[in-house]
Amino acid sequence: MPYNQLDRHQIVFKSLKDRKDRTFIEKDHVSITDSPRPFPDKSRNLIDETIDKIIQARRQGTSRMLVFGAHTIKNGLSPVLIDLIEKGWITHLATNGAGIIHDWEFAFQGSSSEHVAENVRQGQFGVWQETGFYLNLALVVGAYRGFGYGESVGSFVEDEGLDIPSEAQLIEEIRKSIDGSAAQAAAAADLLETVRVFTLKPGWMSVPHPYKKYGLQAAAYRLKIPFTGHPMIGHDIIYIHPMNHCAAIGRAAQRDFLTFAQGVSNLDGGVYISIGSAVMSPMIFEKSLSMSQNLAIQMGSRIENHHMIIVDLAESHWDWQKGEPPEDNPDYYLRYNKSFSRMGGTMRYLSADNCDFLLALSQGLRGKD
Repeated sequence: MPYNQLDRHQIVFKSLKDRKDRTFIEKDHVSITDSPRPFPDKSRNLIDETIDKIIQARRQGTSRMLVFGAHTIKNGLSPVLIDLIEKGWITHLATNGAGIIHDWEFAFQGSSSEHVAENVRQGQFGVWQETGFYLNLALVVGAYRGFGYGESVGSFVEDEGLDIPSEAQLIEEIRKSIDGSAAQAAAAADLLETVRVFTLKPGWMSVPHPYKKYGLQAAAYRLKIPFTGHPMIGHDIIYIHPMNHCAAIGRAAQRDFLTFAQGVSNLDGGVYISIGSAVMSPMIFEKSLSMSQNLAIQMGSRIENHHMIIVDLAESHWDWQKGEPPEDNPDYYLRYNKSFSRMGGTMRYLSADNCDFLLALSQGLRGKD
């Protein structure tokens, strides 16, 4: 017999407007003109090297991928990242599920980052109606439209709403596509279930996003720059809400993984920047590189001239250009560095605050068009 499951429909949700947040995007965002703190010469040299590599990669038309953890968004850095994609320096953005959520909450209500410990004690951590309802709905609608994870949310913010098909439309599409694209029939069935369970009215659902100019996903969608989301089931607060539909999330996330891998396939001579992501970034990168290398070898080539710079606050005293440290060295257990050091190309590690690094990178590229 199946195990018993928790009934999410019984949970009492509160509105986001009642949540005490810690970060307010209009007040706390980082401007592209803010000054980074000065770097030691060794660190400055790594940043200058990265700038040169990005310039070369753009001239060659190869990938410039920027992959980051949620704190890059929580720290208010979306204006800096938007500037980088608007000027064509970065060709691909990627983050985890939490990064997707913080970016959306900033665009929707201008604030994010709740008090976790306090809210867990009250059974209220992550139990917010708008975040759970709207993001899960955007994902199930986006999966139906053939969008990836980040694209589903980006279009929702940029368009400030969603088009909800009627039950009759969805049933007809299921009937028509079941003998052709069974996957599309399944995506339509996922949305049909959502429409029925939540008695959604067909037509345009308007959802204003007053702070849209700070929305990184919206900017990427508008500029047609891939912004991929790489979630893990149960890791994010949207899984608390009964609107959550993991089959739809799987469809959207699979598209994003393959879009990410496509970016990696063009990385020979390109640049991969990983900021503050100790798990998601190295894990999806190593699989994507292996897949892309497999295909490249079949074509008589290899991906081996990529440049990687890994940025995090943790200090490392090992020269990663030498390969992995021995097991009795504490740096051996900086797992993400170990993963990247196995990926060929050139790898650099920089211990730095994400704000200082991205400001230095952005300002160093200014005028280099």
